Amino acid sequence: MTGLRMRTAIQLAAEQAPWPEHVSWVVEAERLGVDHCWVAEAWGGDAATPIAGLSQHVERMTFGSGIFQVGARSAANTAMTALTLQHITGGRFSLGLGASGPQVVEGLHGVPFARPLTRMRETIKVVRMAEAGERLAIDGEQIRLPLPGGEGKALRLALRPPTGSDHPPLPIYIASLSPRMLALTGEVADGWLGTSFVPEGAASSFDALTAGAQRAGRSLTDLDLCQGAEVAFARDEADLAAMVDTRRAGLAFSLGGMGSADTNFYNDAYARQGFAEVASESQRLWLAGDRSAAASVIPDEMVLATTLLGTEEMVAERLRVWHDVGITHVRLYPAGDTMEERLETLGRALDLIPA
Repeated sequence: MTGLRMRTAIQLAAEQAPWPEHVSWVVEAERLGVDHCWVAEAWGGDAATPIAGLSQHVERMTFGSGIFQVGARSAANTAMTALTLQHITGGRFSLGLGASGPQVVEGLHGVPFARPLTRMRETIKVVRMAEAGERLAIDGEQIRLPLPGGEGKALRLALRPPTGSDHPPLPIYIASLSPRMLALTGEVADGWLGTSFVPEGAASSFDALTAGAQRAGRSLTDLDLCQGAEVAFARDEADLAAMVDTRRAGLAFSLGGMGSADTNFYNDAYARQGFAEVASESQRLWLAGDRSAAASVIPDEMVLATTLLGTEEMVAERLRVWHDVGITHVRLYPAGDTMEERLETLGRALDLIPA
């Protein structure tokens, strides 16, 4: 059980709303007391540009890339972007990295998805070298700087991160689901960006995170453990039933659509957390083209286990469960058709964060 209040965060993506709405959202979220804002990238807008802009409209809120895909940028460009954002935000930036999957990395960026674990480790090494002001020289298995046989030489970046006691080293988070990537997260990262999380099945992730941390002489408590979920407050049982039913489609997409038939890290994660049969059947139906059936096989139990839906008492209890298993940082996805409704939901959820 953790002894500190969980940090709170929101998450957005550039394509989800007009720019003025994003500005209003972060300004109001900071006013309500939210600590952090993660900006997604996926296959929509980039994450770096919104962070640079939004950070100028708030004073206290910190920001993070949630996530930069390590196959989408060269390692040096990832370092350049991260240090630039540290410079623009005055040290209020965290670098969130993820491997993504073959559909996006190979389909959108045209980069082989081969050996994502190695690419992640070597990318982080390059970022740390750049941050330290070292020349970027690495003879890795995925990254080789300078290019062998070429005319280039190892360079150091001219831009350095803010220094001093008010500006600690650049925090690096890894979005990980597979056991090997979780272990790498525990070994080399400052935090874990998790998803598809069932607190009752936390050991399936925490064991790997702990094993990696121990390789580096650390413990699980040295990591900021960040998890996210939809939050919505039900007026009555009928309202809750409708919320649960709506959420099934999103879970079916994760189980069947977020990856290929052979590579779906989300499906594997849910399977390890006690929902193997449901994950397998939903994926089978999704890949067969019956998306309605893929959603219908997902039980209420699974929806409620992975979200923050229900009465205030139910949401408060789920947040306590998250806190007690060790989650230190919660990303809230508040429900609502308008910004006013989302802000109301967000404010109610913030009042329930365990002390």
